[in-house]
Amino acid sequence: MQGYNVIMIYNKDMDRLLMCKRRKEPYKGLSNLVGGKIEPGEHGMDAAYRELLEETGISKKDVTLHHVMDFTYYLQQCYVEVYAGRLKSSVIAAGDENELYWSDLGQNFFDMTLYAGEGNIGHMIEQVKMSGILQR
Repeated sequence: MQGYNVIMIYNKDMDRLLMCKRRKEPYKGLSNLVGGKIEPGEHGMDAAYRELLEETGISKKDVTLHHVMDFTYYLQQCYVEVYAGRLKSSVIAAGDENELYWSDLGQNFFDMTLYAGEGNIGHMIEQVKMSGILQR
């Protein structure tokens, strides 16, 4: 079963979320969270920090990631690990895989015409809010 991750990076003030505009399928043209494949034998947290650095330039010294939840898609033979973190200070995110931008949290992240993941982004944001894990 192939593993993937998605990483929710909030700014220090917790009022913006790092998003990317997908340049390729699946979800080409839609906004998504950053993330990628977990390599065979790679620990999930290590993969999350690696993908975060590769796609955004944000490193382990900039943010502490928390493993929030997982999704298992049995019919597609894959699973997705979800991580969230709050930046310790202002960081300029830069990468060339997808167009990166900071979204304010007042958006309708359940809108499947704008956001990838069939509403999962909205669900994940609500779970992070409910847990309060990044407020500590």
